[in-house]
Amino acid sequence: MNRKLTKQISVGSVAIGGGSPVVIQSMLNTPAEDFEASVAQAKRLETAGCQIIRAAVPTREAVGLIPRLKEAVHTPIVADIHFDYRLALEAVAAGVDKIRINPGNIGDAGRVKQVVEACRSHNVPIRVGVNSGSVEKQFLEKHGGPTAQALVDSALYHASLIEQFGYGEIALSLKSSSVAATIAAYRLAAQQCNYPLHLGVTEAGTTRMGLVKSAVGIGSLLCDGIGDTIRVSLTADPVEEIVAAKDILKAVGLGGQGPNLISCPTCGRTKIDLVALANQVEEALRGCKKNITVAVMGCAVNGPGEAREADIGIAGGDGCALLFKHGEIIGKVPEEQVLPALLKEIEQL
Repeated sequence: MNRKLTKQISVGSVAIGGGSPVVIQSMLNTPAEDFEASVAQAKRLETAGCQIIRAAVPTREAVGLIPRLKEAVHTPIVADIHFDYRLALEAVAAGVDKIRINPGNIGDAGRVKQVVEACRSHNVPIRVGVNSGSVEKQFLEKHGGPTAQALVDSALYHASLIEQFGYGEIALSLKSSSVAATIAAYRLAAQQCNYPLHLGVTEAGTTRMGLVKSAVGIGSLLCDGIGDTIRVSLTADPVEEIVAAKDILKAVGLGGQGPNLISCPTCGRTKIDLVALANQVEEALRGCKKNITVAVMGCAVNGPGEAREADIGIAGGDGCALLFKHGEIIGKVPEEQVLPALLKEIEQL
């Protein structure tokens, strides 16, 4: 996959853009002033594989969460700021690794300049976060609504304002709750600028539909070679966002360590409880770090041939299953022994 080469910025110890691996982000959803719950959730996110953690900073009291998070986890911390530019200044002073702002809602150019100067003096990058509900009136009037180009124009305008104040460590996000508008906006941005892009579909919904929308939106862009960091937005435990993000990256060939499980949808030829078996295999491989492809196929007629690219797999029979490697059958086991036999073969790979 040919990825668009963007400018590289550093968020703490994590590089974004410039050909670096795609970075997974999430956001705390605990009350901002509940430091104990927020720290506990941040630790769970870090354990799950989150590489950058964002936290809302809506009050001066909430700024106190930043040093606590920095002490508790190694993951870089982003402060999400709206309306009050002074919170951005205090977050930078508190040691945050990145600021997310929408310059349009934090006041006049003088206030934006103060935030930029603080970030520049502490080497803190800025993400300009624009969404369909925050596009300025002039761009809405010009384009007839919050269109893809209106989102891009708004983001580039604010990025230019930051650069005007002498700072270029910028990332952009251009999110819409519309999957089609999100894809169109990022494609336009990729053509019109070289900033690293933070991908996501905003307000995507609950786990089921939110995952579908995010997979289509984020996945399509990643397949285009667009995107340097991603956040899957779900109305759910944010740890689920990390699992979903990993799965999306793996599905488009950009995933890190871990098996790629393929399984057939079953048909009238299936004589084995493949649905239960596939779920058992998926769960058993959750902690596996091997970069292998594992196939769980429904029948011996098509299974080994269709999944010949798999490193290891099973093909169901009548109360039994064939074990195969790269399409070559290596054994036959009773149904009740399929899972342990498969896991044993995986251990030996």
